[in-house]
Amino acid sequence: MPLRRLPGFRWFWTSRAVSGLGSAVTAVALPVLTFQETRSPLLVSLVAAAGTLPYVVFGLIAGAVADRTDRRRLMIATDWLNAACLASVPLAASLGALTAGHLLTVAFASAALGLFFDAGVYGFVPDVVGKDDLAAANSVLYGTETVVRIAGNALAGGLILLLRPAGTLALDGLSFAVSALLIRAVSRTAGRPGAPAARRTGFRESVGEGLRFLLGHPTLRVMTLVGTLQSFSGGAIVGQLAVFADRVLGIHGTDGRIGLLYMAWSAGGIGGSVLLPRLRRRFAAFPLLLGVLPAGAVLGLVVVRTSDWRVALLALAAWGSAYLVVLVNTMTYSQEVTPPGLQGRVNTTRRMLSSGLGVPLGALVAGALTVRAGVQAGMSTAVVAIALAAAVVWGVHARRRTRPRS
Repeated sequence: MPLRRLPGFRWFWTSRAVSGLGSAVTAVALPVLTFQETRSPLLVSLVAAAGTLPYVVFGLIAGAVADRTDRRRLMIATDWLNAACLASVPLAASLGALTAGHLLTVAFASAALGLFFDAGVYGFVPDVVGKDDLAAANSVLYGTETVVRIAGNALAGGLILLLRPAGTLALDGLSFAVSALLIRAVSRTAGRPGAPAARRTGFRESVGEGLRFLLGHPTLRVMTLVGTLQSFSGGAIVGQLAVFADRVLGIHGTDGRIGLLYMAWSAGGIGGSVLLPRLRRRFAAFPLLLGVLPAGAVLGLVVVRTSDWRVALLALAAWGSAYLVVLVNTMTYSQEVTPPGLQGRVNTTRRMLSSGLGVPLGALVAGALTVRAGVQAGMSTAVVAIALAAAVVWGVHARRRTRPRS
C-alpha cells in the first residue's frame, strides 16, 4: 500500500516535518543566543558539544527504555518535555534570569530527550508501515528532514531579527507540542512495543541482549562498522568545509557561495532519499554498498583535489546523495533484521557509534590534521574513511564468495 494511504504514517510524517523545522531554527538561534548572552566562543562550542554528548552518555540506556515501554507513549512524553525545556529559555530571558548554565542545560537536555524519542522511532516506524515499506518510509522521513533543515536554517535569520534569539526557541517548543499531538493521533500499528521478554530481564541484561544481537549478526556488524566510518567522514566534511572554502576555493568571509556549498551537501541528501527505494528494489542491502561506497570515495576525492568551487559544488551534491543512501540503507537493514523487542537497543547502539563516536571523532581528527598539514589533508580523512569502508565491504564480499559451500 502506498505510504500516503496509511493514516498513521501521514500523522507521523507531519509530526517529524513540524518538529524538524523548529529544531533547524534552534540549531542557529541557540548558538547565537549563547554568544549574545556570554560573548564567549568557548561557551558556544560547549553548547554545540552538549548537543552530541547524550549519544555517548545515554545511547545504551535509551534503547533499553524504548524496548521496555510503550514506544508511542515514550515519544509523546519526550516531545512534551522538550517543549517545556525549550520554553524555559524565553521565560527565563523575559524575567532577566537567563544564564550560561541554563543554556548549556537546555542544549544537553533537549538532545537527550531527542535521543530517547529516536529510540522509540526505530521500532515505531516498522509497526506503522510494516517491514516491506521500510526503505521507502525511511527515505521519505530523511528526505523531509533534509528539506526542513535547509528551510529552517534559511528562516532562522529572519526569525531571530523578528523575535530575538530567545523568542525563536519558543517556536521550537511549540513545534514539539504540535508533534506530540500529531503522534497521539497515530493509533494504527502492526505490533505492540515492549516485548514481555524484555521486561522479564534485568536492566543490565536487557542492554546486553541488544549488544549481543548486534555483535552476533555478521552482516549487521559489518554494516555498523561501515556506518561509523561513514559518520566519521561526515564529521570531517562538515567540520572543515568552511576552512576548505576559504583556503582552497577562494570563498572568503561573507561570500554567499559558502552557503551554496553547505546547501549542496544537504540537498544531495534529498537526491539520496529519492534514489534509495529504487536501488533497494534492484539490490539487497549489503550488495548495494559494493557500488555506492567506492562512488562516494571517488566523489570525495574530486572535492578534495579541485580548486574550482563549481566542480566542488556538483561533487558535494553527488557525494551527499551517496552518503545518505549508505546511511538510510544501513538503518533500514537493521530494522528489517532486528526482532521487534530489540529495535530500540540495537539501533540506538548503532546511533551511539555513528553520531556519538564517528561524527565528533571525524571532526576532531580532520581539524587536528588541518592544523598540522593543511586543510586538504584534513578533508582527505573523509575520503580515507569511505575508502576504508569500501575495502571492508569488498573484503567481506570476496571472503563469502570463496567460502566453501556445505
